Amino acid sequence: MLVVDRARTTWRDSHFSELPAEIEAGDLLVLNNTRVFPARLIGKREPSGGRVELLLIRQQFVDESFGRHSGATELRNESCVWETLARPARRLERGAIVTFGDGRLRARVLEKLGGGERVVLFECDGKFDELLEEYGQTPLPPYIKRRDESARDEDRARYQTIYAARRGAIAAPTAGLHFTPRVLEKLRARGAGIAEVTLHVGYGTFAPVRADDLSVHSVPPEQCEVSAEAAAAVNDAKKNGRRVIAVGTTTVRALESFADETGVVRPGTGESSLTIIPSYRFRVVDALLTNFHLPRSSLLVLIGAFAGCDLALAAYRHAVEARYRFYSYGDCMLIS
Repeated sequence: MLVVDRARTTWRDSHFSELPAEIEAGDLLVLNNTRVFPARLIGKREPSGGRVELLLIRQQFVDESFGRHSGATELRNESCVWETLARPARRLERGAIVTFGDGRLRARVLEKLGGGERVVLFECDGKFDELLEEYGQTPLPPYIKRRDESARDEDRARYQTIYAARRGAIAAPTAGLHFTPRVLEKLRARGAGIAEVTLHVGYGTFAPVRADDLSVHSVPPEQCEVSAEAAAAVNDAKKNGRRVIAVGTTTVRALESFADETGVVRPGTGESSLTIIPSYRFRVVDALLTNFHLPRSSLLVLIGAFAGCDLALAAYRHAVEARYRFYSYGDCMLIS
């Protein structure tokens, strides 16, 4: 764990096991309790039998977790519509059929969007969620390669935080992967508070920044919820001069999305499309625990906004020289 001090513009090497020593009594750690679901489906295109991968990005009709609805009421209970990322997508025209497993789950292309994105209607012989658990795979980042099924089964357990509770993410909030029950116990023993919010990590979080001008860059909306209990805990900490420490960039976006101009967090449910760039004024978060991120990503831009671009880049250069591990299963940094 790299510990970065914004006020002193310094950093030092540490270990995540030492996190409780960096926490003061009264500090509030806020966790993102989203749970990754098996959103990666491997099927075959009919009638050719060609291999097709679909990554579920966004459900388009009823989302029971958040009560969202987009008008597709005519669909049967065993059917649902999703925006997906298809690979390869070249031959997936409107009307194309993809089947999965023994054929109890089928997808029909309804619409072509930009790039490899396709809107598909899933038709099921049974319940969609149950078939997804049976046929779906953990949507690991593309730089993580798996050659055998046993490793994929292990990822279902490992690519998940220990406090994951609310199903809906297609990627883990990776800063939380470091936590163990023992670390949480030590944090509570130090007098730290723990609160939970939900931001279902979507494809947009990891989509590359393609705009040269960050002012025109935007992060696609992701489902988000801040409970009344979490909002009260955050507001009490801010009122009494205690630090709010976000675990992960998604937690930052959840908290800042529901804060007013004075920094008061309002409970609510909805979609967060907050895009944080260096001109952003943080209203809630005082410190951030985060992993090391890919170049040209919204996540790295957020780190630069929070730590200051020069300090963030200097800390990253040190991390490279010190051989820190980057990305999802990598090391972390605490920015305070």
